Amino acid sequence: MNVSFREVDPFNCWIWIKFFEVPNQPEKNYLDGLFDSWYVLGRLGGFNSENLQTHEEGAELSWMSYDNELSKSSMPSLMHNLGQLEYQNLWSRCWVDFGTADPISFDILINALHQVSVDYVKIEELIIGGENSDWLVEDHPDSIFSN
Repeated sequence: MNVSFREVDPFNCWIWIKFFEVPNQPEKNYLDGLFDSWYVLGRLGGFNSENLQTHEEGAELSWMSYDNELSKSSMPSLMHNLGQLEYQNLWSRCWVDFGTADPISFDILINALHQVSVDYVKIEELIIGGENSDWLVEDHPDSIFSN
């Protein structure tokens, strides 16, 4: 799976997926579930890189001292909105308003889609941001900022 980034507007971002073959309905359902789960984690503040205490601790987590005050004092990092995944031939796209979610949200989505590509539906390309010339976008109805 090739990953590339175009211009990324965190409040009005399109995510593009190109498949090797047109996905069938069970594959689409799986991808829809992945994006819904990713959004729920983002909406609940899961993509907050100010508070990655276990990650920063390393491999040995036994008896780790978790700083609850650090967890409470970090700035909220909340994803605002996610559109429905749309499909057209070999392409799929999804609109997202990342709000204040940290860029770690991209890494988590990329990692999950990479594994989906290995195990379920082969993804040729993942593009974050920008537009495709053969599938034009209009202002998303849920966007709080219009172009």
